[in-house]
Amino acid sequence: MRWLLTALLVLLAVPASAHVTSTGLAVVEVDGGRLAYRLTLVAAEQEGENVRLLEAAVDGDTMAAERMAAAMRQAARFALGGEACAPGRIRFQGSRTGDGKVVMEMALACPKAAGALLIRDDWSDVLGSHFQTVMSVRPVERPSVELVFNAERREAAIDLGAGRTGWVDFIVMGAAHILSGPDHLLFLLALLALAKGFWPIVRIVTGFTIAHSITLSLAALGVVDVSGRIVEPLIAATIIWVALENLLAPAQTRWRWLIAAVFGLVHGLGFASGLTELGLPREAMVRALVGFNVGVELGQLAFVAVVMPPLVWLARPGRLAWLPQVLSVLVAVMGAVWLVERVLA
Repeated sequence: MRWLLTALLVLLAVPASAHVTSTGLAVVEVDGGRLAYRLTLVAAEQEGENVRLLEAAVDGDTMAAERMAAAMRQAARFALGGEACAPGRIRFQGSRTGDGKVVMEMALACPKAAGALLIRDDWSDVLGSHFQTVMSVRPVERPSVELVFNAERREAAIDLGAGRTGWVDFIVMGAAHILSGPDHLLFLLALLALAKGFWPIVRIVTGFTIAHSITLSLAALGVVDVSGRIVEPLIAATIIWVALENLLAPAQTRWRWLIAAVFGLVHGLGFASGLTELGLPREAMVRALVGFNVGVELGQLAFVAVVMPPLVWLARPGRLAWLPQVLSVLVAVMGAVWLVERVLA
């Protein structure tokens, strides 16, 4: 089972950033043959030269603005009714202070005013393969359509005469959110490290699932609003707590399902960050929430199904009985690193 130990060590070695994927939030307003495209991203999340170009474009640097405008025309292309839409005016907004967000706006004119809208998104070529675009297409007086683009998926066609729910896109986004978030995965690992047998694992996973689904829903729908500057350090603290409990009070793990439920409320607020920034209309948010939550659960179950059987087998007496304790120490250390980083951020 060396592969399991290797995989766990790689997971623990993931950089302290909670989520390795950078996400841009795009909105496309469609009014007949006119399109208004707006992409919002965090400059600091981008790589090297792109950070400087984005900040310079916002500050009014003509050369930087021209370079980013040229990149934008190539990275976001549209065709309506089989004919390409022509890009027009491009603007940049934002600042280096506050949330550090940059808004890039582009107006497009299409020869036709109806038909299928073909979208081509190549931002991953400009901003890196780690980048994904979450796009909301909003035809006038029709339901919005939500899509996810990345290095593997670059094109989509939408029938503007009929709304789509975008279920699959948000299921994929939810699964990617938890599987690319080592903080949530290490929390699950610490929760389950001392679990022995099928039903204890089921109780713990069920408690965590119900709890984080509640706060994920409340936060995504705007009922609860807690700043990420509070939620992210709390998530790190829950990781430390569970890992230390494994080391200092292993007998208390019979109540682990309750700990999973209580701390799951905090993690649900962290999951919600993947949706709340989209600014979707309420009816679209409900669709997105259902798909995203299903994706999170599928990603979580996949992680448990792959990791837990060999971990339980290895931790039996006569094999590597000390493995849960070693993993707990490593998880506690990583949680402490995250806590310091997030408090000081």
